[in-house]
Amino acid sequence: MSISSINYSSSVLGAQIRNINQQLTDLSTQLSTGKLSQNYSGMGTNEGFAIAGRSQISNIAAYTDTMTNVNVSINLANTALQSLTTIRNTVQTGSATTAQDLNVNGQTVAQNTAAAQFGSMVGVLNTQSGNRYLFSGTAFNTQSVANAGDIINGTTTQAGLKTVMAERQAADLGANGLGRLVQTQPTPSSVKVSEDVAGSPFGLKIAAVSSTLTGATVTGPSGSPVSFSVDLNGVNPNNGDKLSVQFTLPDGSTEQIDLTASTATPTPLGSFAIDASVPVNPNNTASNLNTALNTAITKLANTSLVAASAITAGDNFFNTASSAIGSSVNNQAATPAPITGATALSGASPSDSISPGFVAGDSITVNGTTLTFVSSGATGNQLNVGDSVQTLMGKIDAITGTSKPSTVHGGSITINTDDAASLNITTLNTGALGALGFSSTPVTATQPPLRVGSSPASSATTLVNGSANTVKWYTGNDGPGSPRSTAVARVDDSVTVQYGAQANEDAIRKELQAVAVFGTFATSPTGQYSGGQVAALSLRTTQALTKQPGQQRLEDIQTDLAMAQNTMKDAGTRQTQAKAQLQSIIDQAESASPDQVASEILSLQNALQASYQVTSNLSQLSLVKFL
Repeated sequence: MSISSINYSSSVLGAQIRNINQQLTDLSTQLSTGKLSQNYSGMGTNEGFAIAGRSQISNIAAYTDTMTNVNVSINLANTALQSLTTIRNTVQTGSATTAQDLNVNGQTVAQNTAAAQFGSMVGVLNTQSGNRYLFSGTAFNTQSVANAGDIINGTTTQAGLKTVMAERQAADLGANGLGRLVQTQPTPSSVKVSEDVAGSPFGLKIAAVSSTLTGATVTGPSGSPVSFSVDLNGVNPNNGDKLSVQFTLPDGSTEQIDLTASTATPTPLGSFAIDASVPVNPNNTASNLNTALNTAITKLANTSLVAASAITAGDNFFNTASSAIGSSVNNQAATPAPITGATALSGASPSDSISPGFVAGDSITVNGTTLTFVSSGATGNQLNVGDSVQTLMGKIDAITGTSKPSTVHGGSITINTDDAASLNITTLNTGALGALGFSSTPVTATQPPLRVGSSPASSATTLVNGSANTVKWYTGNDGPGSPRSTAVARVDDSVTVQYGAQANEDAIRKELQAVAVFGTFATSPTGQYSGGQVAALSLRTTQALTKQPGQQRLEDIQTDLAMAQNTMKDAGTRQTQAKAQLQSIIDQAESASPDQVASEILSLQNALQASYQVTSNLSQLSLVKFL
């Protein structure tokens, strides 16, 4: 028999040495990389925690990138809003303080500045962050605002602001330049002033008349169309007696004419001469009153009314987020429907009863809220059938939340709303609603722009929807909902921020509108009333650019965006802390301790040395030595 030699490679000792060498290699790799293993299988039982932690860290990284991008957009939007604030302050200062000296184009220095600033505003509102227009809402791929030149001057097929202002001025002044008022002397001793058409949205509206004229009889304002008259009854008033007439202008402002009876020669401004002939003829005094009234109305119409008309034209053109609808249907292509004695109003007085149009048990639904008619004792969302139409409109206004109360004037109801898109009024008693002048149900409001409804404009009696032939200044998102909600980003597992903005938000639109109107309006540089027109417009521009209680400000938008940034900052702080904790879990699961690895290497090196020594001794073993 033979004795096999000792084979190192196949021996148990050799396998042990190879195992030790492999362990030394693994430990050396751990020492150099700091990791337990280069693959998941070698990481151990805690690797599941590490994998989950790494996934969460990846999510945090994505949130961080999102917040970085959102912050860029917000910072650009804030810069844009700050520029708008600077422009607002510049134009407001100019309109409030600049002398009303007209250049050859019929404008002041402040107006020229406003025209230039309008172009800057349009550029600011078309700011982009990457390929995203910041003030277009959800339509972020679309330019926010039309080109400045198109907005002001129009295009070949669509009218711009300048045309809308000119049409509106002609409609408000009327053919006789008296603000759509008709002035007559029914008798030699009396004067009468009336509006030309019941329910017309144009011109001066007679609001109130008061008198201390001795022996005179004042009638009105009343009737349809509204009028007032003053009859001296053959008696001369005393020196210092006064007639006061208050008018409402298209922009909602009021102006008052005061005429004082006077014996002074020459007759002072704002007075009318008392007849001093012998014998005294009071009819001459009435004629003098009529002339003075005509002069005062003409001046009012050609100064304050012209300015108010420009402001209102700007609103008709720019305010595409609100509308007025009414029995006069003044924003649709329809004939006015004055309320007559056969309808619920029984005349023009807002104190007249709703009945007999509505009866107990009827209801009206306004924007989803139901108003119910009862015989008496109405509470909450109820109306007595004997309540006034004004009470009904007050209930409707409370539901719509309009900033401009609805009105009854000249036999027509006008319901105002700040959100034309949402207005919806329905009733099963369509006859009663028709008796109020609304010819169809549901009652809805058409989005502006609004245009003078017929030609010539001086005799027009309606405003119509001008969407088809008027430049659309705002070209971004028109949908419902908060502008902020048009851009939403998730910045944490359960946290989102809203950072959208729209150029048609009230604060932005009103500033753009005021600057555009002020910079566009022009008059005759040598006209009799030109200075008064610009002065009245400057006053209104200053007021329009002054923050009013309850109205949105540019600073409010910035505050909203700042809140979004604060939310992201808080989320970022939490994520930084979470990331550190997660990284600690991963390190604990995957990292190798240098001290422990070094100790294990030393131990293995000693074991390997001993193994090599044993191997060396065994290699020298022979049968003779063994025996």
